[in-house]
Amino acid sequence: MDCGLHASVPTVGRVELASSAARACALIEARQTVLPKRLAAPGPDEGQLQQILRAAGAAPDHGERIPWRFVIVPPLARTALAEVFAQSLAERDPAATAQQLAQAREKAHRAPLLMLAVARLAPTAADKAPDDERLVSAGCAIQNMLLIATAQGFGSALTSGKALQSPGLRALFALKAYERALCFINIGTAASSRLRRARPLPADYVSALEPIP
Repeated sequence: MDCGLHASVPTVGRVELASSAARACALIEARQTVLPKRLAAPGPDEGQLQQILRAAGAAPDHGERIPWRFVIVPPLARTALAEVFAQSLAERDPAATAQQLAQAREKAHRAPLLMLAVARLAPTAADKAPDDERLVSAGCAIQNMLLIATAQGFGSALTSGKALQSPGLRALFALKAYERALCFINIGTAASSRLRRARPLPADYVSALEPIP
């Protein structure tokens, strides 16, 4: 993948920048989703975790509002989350079997590192940073974290589901009225590998605005 270089970069620094760009592109290409059921211990240690979390702070953030936050779910808190998953399923489907409820609970115990990504939307109508902009910033923060986890040698995945919008989950994570649970971030050691999916090409998603005659 050729990321290109700016034409005004001095010649002396172009080789170094090209090397850095190649490494960055290789890292981006290496990232792939590893399902939580395939993520095993060990997960990131404290130093690696802090590196992952610091990467989020480099996301574009108009007005420095920090329109996102992350809540780590440590092992001792997984049981409470598991019950929220089961309760949410029972509310959606009163006929859910004991096995289905158990499967819902099990999802809280998979990845060694589990975090909830929360978007901080505009708290008032007068706020100048629109929700769309805040969500884009949150997505950039999440991607930064996934890339650092990949660079550290870990597998990762984003997971969602209807339970994210359940009253029980909102209460468990103390979400404010203007906050939205976006997804869970799962990070751990990939227990097995799989073939990397084919990436779309720029021609599949890039076009040019036609000049007005």
